[in-house]
Amino acid sequence: MSDKRMRQGTGPEDRRTVERLVAAWLAETGRHDPAAADEARAGWERDALSGQAAQNLATWVTARVTDTGFTEDEGPYVAGPVRITPSDKDTVHAWLRARGHPV
Repeated sequence: MSDKRMRQGTGPEDRRTVERLVAAWLAETGRHDPAAADEARAGWERDALSGQAAQNLATWVTARVTDTGFTEDEGPYVAGPVRITPSDKDTVHAWLRARGHPV
């Protein structure tokens, strides 16, 4: 991904990736902390995630990269409800940075 595209993080494909992963993040957060999920969902719907929600999303997507490119013989399988590639993680991080969040 180019530096310019990383800074922008606003293309339609990037937006679809972010929407897919935010939905999974909100669902998981809702199972563990419904109040935090409600607050984050409200911020997402206003296109104004709080700093804490943005940091939680960045941490969540980093921790849940499931498609590492390893085969079963080369590395661990990471189970998860959605497929998350390193590129997906970079897209979410770029999207957050484009909105002023430190990642």
